Amino acid sequence: MSRSLDLPAVDGSGSPYVLTGTSVTPPAGPRFSRIAFSAAHVVADPFSGNDPSGAPAIDWARTMAYRHYLTGLGFGIAEAMDTAQRGMGLDWPMALELIRRTKAEMPEALVFSGVGTDHLEPAEARSLDDVIRAYHQQLHAVQKLGGRVILMASRALARVARQPDDFVKVYRSVLAEAEQPVVLHWLGAMFDPALDGYWGVRVFEEALPIALQVISDSQNKVDGIKISLLDASKEVIMRRQLPAGVKMYTGDDFNYPELIAGDEHGHSHALLGIFDAIAPVAAAALHALNTGDRATYDQLLAPTVPLSRLIFRDPTRFYKTGIVFMAYLNGHQPHPVMIGGQQAMRPLTDFCGIFKLADQAGLLADPDAAVSRMRRFLAFYGV
Repeated sequence: MSRSLDLPAVDGSGSPYVLTGTSVTPPAGPRFSRIAFSAAHVVADPFSGNDPSGAPAIDWARTMAYRHYLTGLGFGIAEAMDTAQRGMGLDWPMALELIRRTKAEMPEALVFSGVGTDHLEPAEARSLDDVIRAYHQQLHAVQKLGGRVILMASRALARVARQPDDFVKVYRSVLAEAEQPVVLHWLGAMFDPALDGYWGVRVFEEALPIALQVISDSQNKVDGIKISLLDASKEVIMRRQLPAGVKMYTGDDFNYPELIAGDEHGHSHALLGIFDAIAPVAAAALHALNTGDRATYDQLLAPTVPLSRLIFRDPTRFYKTGIVFMAYLNGHQPHPVMIGGQQAMRPLTDFCGIFKLADQAGLLADPDAAVSRMRRFLAFYGV
């Protein structure tokens, strides 16, 4: 099969693209020297009669198969997070079912699951106690399954809090109920506009002490914190101020190579949505880092950064569309359909750019099959 095809531009004109990449296969070996979670997506069931605006329809077999694929490469699973369209198609009942299935099917895998307040509509939250009760409900449900917890940021809390101390009060109460140390999650407004001004202020330098106070107040209940602010300097500043034993998990899908590699003062672990899309190359790079081969690590990850920046471009919250498209190109699912119909949330030129950058990064597992899938995808647009 020809490894070339015409890809359309913004004006509709086509230009030939010839694939040049070589697929990367990670070596087998010991666990990574960094803790590396992939926030995993869910596979929609395109044959369901459910309206996309209603209850989500999930292809459970393929959703679980993808998690086995990720853990087989050495990754932990960050379950039911925003990459799984949590709060953007995946509601709390289905999130809990996803957590239950993953825990039951992969009992020995490293799995931390998202706990939030998304079953409480922000407009219906009247007090901090409402938010605390909502957090407790989800926390207790996940802990009843024996699950480890990622404590997600709360839209309801962002709405009802009036001052930074309100955040401190809520987190202290919720963390007191944690049976095992949790990962906190500081998600920037670029990922979720409803979280603008989280921690009670809009300036990072003023928010940082509040987040650090939350950690220090309940240090024995905090495994680490993931920050997703897409600003490497802010992550490094916070990383250097964390109490001993509290980990930094990078959620920076723009600057992850340098943050994971670290510097003379330390490094970040990883809890990344982009690791869903670039899993084999990320695994190969982390294996190289194990052996101290920084040059190979950098060489492997460098071409994944333009791809990640395209997938996570503004409006960033629609990055899941690119993540699912990558799974389609690599045959992990036979279609790019998403719950909530969110496969339509990026323009055709983005998909073409993702195809090219994935090829150049060695991320097309079977280039011939990827070309065939891309042709079918383009045909839907009349190309």
